[in-house]
Amino acid sequence: MFTQTLTSKVLGSPLVDLLTGPHGVDRYTELVDQTWTTDARAKVVDVRRSTPRSVTLVLEPNAAVVGHRAGQHVNLTVEIDGRRRTRCYSPANAEGAPLLELTVGRRDGGLVSEHLYRHAHPGLVVGLSAPAGDFVLPEARPRRILFVSGGSGITPVMSMLRTLVAEGHTGEIAFMHYARSPQEACYRAELAAMPVRVLHGYTRSLGGELTGHFDAAHLRSAMPDPDAVFVCGPPALVDAVQAVCDNVSSESFVPVPFVIPDAPSGGRITFRDSAIESTDDGRPLLEQAEAAGLTPKNGCRMGICHTCTRRKHRGAVRNLTTGAVSSADEEDVQICVSVPVGDVDLAL
Repeated sequence: MFTQTLTSKVLGSPLVDLLTGPHGVDRYTELVDQTWTTDARAKVVDVRRSTPRSVTLVLEPNAAVVGHRAGQHVNLTVEIDGRRRTRCYSPANAEGAPLLELTVGRRDGGLVSEHLYRHAHPGLVVGLSAPAGDFVLPEARPRRILFVSGGSGITPVMSMLRTLVAEGHTGEIAFMHYARSPQEACYRAELAAMPVRVLHGYTRSLGGELTGHFDAAHLRSAMPDPDAVFVCGPPALVDAVQAVCDNVSSESFVPVPFVIPDAPSGGRITFRDSAIESTDDGRPLLEQAEAAGLTPKNGCRMGICHTCTRRKHRGAVRNLTTGAVSSADEEDVQICVSVPVGDVDLAL
């Protein structure tokens, strides 16, 4: 920690910037170590493939990485075939831990998750964003807490559980986790050793304490009338919990499906910074920018990670995930899920 603090002070020195010229000191120090930079980065120090469908990365962050609150998520950026790709993941470590832990669930056809499962190794350096999200524990901890997760939704819940255990929480905690099979259930050994009532349900296998999908009977088995419920997983699981529980806080990382409109607006798209104009063809602004020869930053391309957010100076756009039309000037929009409604002036 002392070394990171000293490094950040040196990198931030005006004298050093002057001596290193127009490129800045980062361009030189990262030749020695890619994490010696004022950009938020982390080095992989351990890789665990403890289930057939997940990989756990233990990361040593540099001084530019901001600590997360239990339950929040970060955007991870990794280079694949010469192109930076960004995806959103929730740290599983407790608040304040010196190392960051990300458990990435493999998605069928998932570019980044498959790459990390197959190729992540100690020494790999990744980019990180500031933590974000409102799926967090309240400052005044509830006495009786029920956690419910499905698949990779276990990671923010593990962060919450580990934080409560580290704090010496004296209330009652129950945890219900749904996975395809025992082999695909992450953190089973650690959960078994925690002072927490843990119930597993397996949707494609027998052997769990719970049979089938979440319902009122499962709730009675785990914790009737909890003071607070935290659920993270597929939308169907979140909906089922909300149907029978009160005081529910929820998170789901499954993108909302959207349909590109059949008829384009035909409006004029002005990419102001590049002095390029084009005619709207109905696709999301990100795809139209790329077709015009621009290379805006992007990550998930599904409206989750916010990497592609750009300033819209004028015009109206429709958000494909919500259907909402926004015509306010000087607002930020996610161009991967926004289509023009008439003329649009974009900072790009």
